[in-house]
Amino acid sequence: MSALLSVQNLRVQFSTRNSFVTAVDDFSLTIEPGESVGLVGESGCGKTTTGLSIMRLLPGNGKIAAGTIVLDGVELNALSEKQMQDQRGRTVALIPQDPMSSLNPTTKIGKQIGEGLRIHHGASDADARKRALEVLEMVEMPRPSERLDQYPFELSGGLRQRVIIAMGLVNNPKLLIADEPTTALDVTIQAQILDLIDNLRTTLNMSVLLITHDMGVIAGRTDRVIVMYGGKVAERASTEELFARMRHPYSQALLASMPNLENTSKHELASIAGVPPDLSLEIVGCRFAPRCSFAQDRCRIEEPSLASDGEHQYACFYPVNGPRPVVIRSATAAIEATTGGRELVRVENLVKEFPITAGLIRHKVNAVHAVSDVSFSINEGETFGLVGESGCGKTTIGRMLVGIESLTAGRIYFEDKVTSAKKKKLSLEEHRQRQMMFQDPYSSLNPRMKVNEIIAEPLLVQKVGTKADRQRRVFELLDVVGLPQGAADRYPHEFSGGQRQRIGLARALALNPRLIVADEPVSALDVSIQAQILNLMKGLQSEHHLTYMFVSHDLAVVYYMADTIGVMYLGKIVEIGDAESVFRSPAHPYTQGLLDSVPIPNPIEARNRRGIQVRGELPSPINPPSGCRFRTRCPRAQDVCANVEPPMESFGPRHQAACHFPLQPVGSTATTGAAAAS
Repeated sequence: MSALLSVQNLRVQFSTRNSFVTAVDDFSLTIEPGESVGLVGESGCGKTTTGLSIMRLLPGNGKIAAGTIVLDGVELNALSEKQMQDQRGRTVALIPQDPMSSLNPTTKIGKQIGEGLRIHHGASDADARKRALEVLEMVEMPRPSERLDQYPFELSGGLRQRVIIAMGLVNNPKLLIADEPTTALDVTIQAQILDLIDNLRTTLNMSVLLITHDMGVIAGRTDRVIVMYGGKVAERASTEELFARMRHPYSQALLASMPNLENTSKHELASIAGVPPDLSLEIVGCRFAPRCSFAQDRCRIEEPSLASDGEHQYACFYPVNGPRPVVIRSATAAIEATTGGRELVRVENLVKEFPITAGLIRHKVNAVHAVSDVSFSINEGETFGLVGESGCGKTTIGRMLVGIESLTAGRIYFEDKVTSAKKKKLSLEEHRQRQMMFQDPYSSLNPRMKVNEIIAEPLLVQKVGTKADRQRRVFELLDVVGLPQGAADRYPHEFSGGQRQRIGLARALALNPRLIVADEPVSALDVSIQAQILNLMKGLQSEHHLTYMFVSHDLAVVYYMADTIGVMYLGKIVEIGDAESVFRSPAHPYTQGLLDSVPIPNPIEARNRRGIQVRGELPSPINPPSGCRFRTRCPRAQDVCANVEPPMESFGPRHQAACHFPLQPVGSTATTGAAAAS
């Protein structure tokens, strides 16, 4: 069988003010018809640049300096821009990483999807609209006929991603390049999108190049894998071969950085020290050597070539033997659950509604029920993990805890003192006791302020110390979060995502708070950087006796961080308990569905996985379903679920859930595994 795509000895360069940066160097790749190939590595390794090179969509300062790209017998490098436009969408299509920035906010969905058909085949508006409806149905879009006349901002992230896939499929391309198609999505929606791409590949006999940083996503979705580092191929093999006999230390380190459902106890995550190489500088020796615990003198002076073991290739002088490290330097000891102190925070019957207004006088016509009668407590020195899909209300609770949002009803106690209630605002001292880490550190850091000013700002507002005292505190905090003092004189845009999250953590620590609310602090980071941030937060908690509320959609990450877990769905907590009980013996179908959506970094287990699949989108919080709010997506729902709201019942000493048909017997904690099917 001849390859559909053949990339040989590709070199891609970007011009800068003083030099050229070689982002991709001597890279080769083949994809057969109907095959799925994974391209995995950290941000900056050249994955996206490779995909854009195939599409001939490099930015203005980028160029293909060497190599060939042959797609379906056509040499793409030899085509004019006009000829290449005929190939895009018709032969090869791209699913970009951020669907919102790729969709025209002023154009309706149906028109955007049908545009490719009008351009390539001269279709009429009616035919283009008909085809748009067909592909929306193909990508399992809920109520597809309604979506044709909606705008992108009216859709959730998962629905926008389906629109992007539909746009790519409108001309039946032979190759689909999916560039981090699920990075910013909830695990349930991520599973739906990846299943959808898999099904379409089989149905349409379409080839897929899946670009990601997540080894779990690669494991269950691809036939072959290429691991990329510093613009070069580090390792390539069939997916099952790679995960069974991993040879490159970088591949092994990427896998070890992931919070893993297979672990029987909590262990400190194995992070990859240092940062990827600066490709604007001359690199001598192995590109991974400065970060590799196996590196020897030869690695620092000589670049390894790709060695072959059958079809398994790897560029390493001292290869490892298998996917699991024999010794992980700081990750050998199990992490014990924190012994909680006295109660620090108590939330009682919390309600938050956002009014919807209309008319000239803006009178209230309805409300968004963001949080509905939520209660829980957090002990001093512990981590309370709040998990659920986007739109369930977890971030709103975090913002109410730190005083950013007011309460519609209910009370928040801090050390048994009411600090938040309806129409009651926090004092400066109360603000000082609780701080927040935001999901997007870049948008929460003032781009016009240097890091020194950003970290010192809380001290200045609270009138803490002299200018010299504040400067010393800034340097102390930079050291605590692992950044050099020189970072103080730089601006946020000069740092990577992981470094910006460290700056956000330093700012949150500036006033020595008792409570830190961490809102999805690692959701957009590479797994290697994610491991560094999570380990850092764990270490600081132990050293400074911090209390965290950790908000996330990923139960694997929450389990690693949390002592107690609350599972939230559409404004309500549906399950709550100690982390081991909730993770190992979930009682609510939604909790099991979240667990069953987490990617497993094992190809055989991932392909044979069975469990609860949470389908569809979160219902509208304006008109939530009657009875059990999860019933519209629950495989166990019956008539009673629509009429009666389930009460909280006990499934163990510290474990409760609200379900008419729970997965475990009421009153005792079962011993089933986290990924067991119902």
